[in-house]
Amino acid sequence: MAWIELKLLVDREAAPLIEAALENAGALAVTLDEGHDGLAGLTDADAANRHQVLEPAPGETPLWRQLWITALFDDGPAGSMQAESAAQLLTTHCLAPPSLHRLEDQPWERLWLEGLQPQRFGERLWICPRGHLVEAADAVVIDLDPGLAFGTSHHATTALCLEWLDRAPLAGSTLIDFGCGSGILAIAALKLGADRALALDHDPQALEATLENARANGVDDRLSVCEPGQMPRENADLLVANILAGPLVELAPTLSQLTRPDGLLALSGILRHQADSVSTAYRATFALEPPLEREDWVLISGQRRASPETTFATSQ
Repeated sequence: MAWIELKLLVDREAAPLIEAALENAGALAVTLDEGHDGLAGLTDADAANRHQVLEPAPGETPLWRQLWITALFDDGPAGSMQAESAAQLLTTHCLAPPSLHRLEDQPWERLWLEGLQPQRFGERLWICPRGHLVEAADAVVIDLDPGLAFGTSHHATTALCLEWLDRAPLAGSTLIDFGCGSGILAIAALKLGADRALALDHDPQALEATLENARANGVDDRLSVCEPGQMPRENADLLVANILAGPLVELAPTLSQLTRPDGLLALSGILRHQADSVSTAYRATFALEPPLEREDWVLISGQRRASPETTFATSQ
């Protein structure tokens, strides 16, 4: 089955109304995306605005100033008319001319899988799409199923965290993955030798995806998931948090207390220019290593001091 695809670049504040208008116009599916291809045709100032991430409070969703909205319509006379009418109606609300084209049906999961190859992070850790094999004798493999919601490790911050875990002393340890998303970091830690992992996220769908991915990799018996407010009072040998700089600064007292004395911490989701402010929030409690950088992103890591210079109060 083919589709008619209508693509619109819109201001984020107008996105909910435009999404509703497309659904009312007969769209069979509507998706929102902050893709880099949205820079085409924009002025330098508008292009810069597209990368100004509005940092949310912990557990909230990050928003971008401009979004692509893609709507799919049936590839038939009625669907074509609906798509063309919607494009004309919404043109004045768009930041660039709407685009319309025919989208042939394809086996999307298979194409997506074929576009991925096994990737190594550090010395032993591999992310491997189903259907591919890793021949290295010492490989520690996370199987990636294209049918599951799974962070694919393509983002620089995830890659930095995976490489850090590959080097970390995980044998027999406990680990907290704070803001786990789909669980790739907790699963990596368990496959690399951690005894137990606790995955925390405010989003119930993220927790469900984490459990499903853990089952697919055979480590669900050693993984617990919960929302941050429901977590047990315990300290971990290692804590990793791949979120955003603002929440990392705000959560410094909490993340510090969740890491046992002499325990290890890794923080990412930090842009290069934010590294100093995040380091400042943790320096009194952790002996920090020099930041690791990839593209414009940074990972900050360190070991908790046995006697912190500053005592933090518990933050809920």
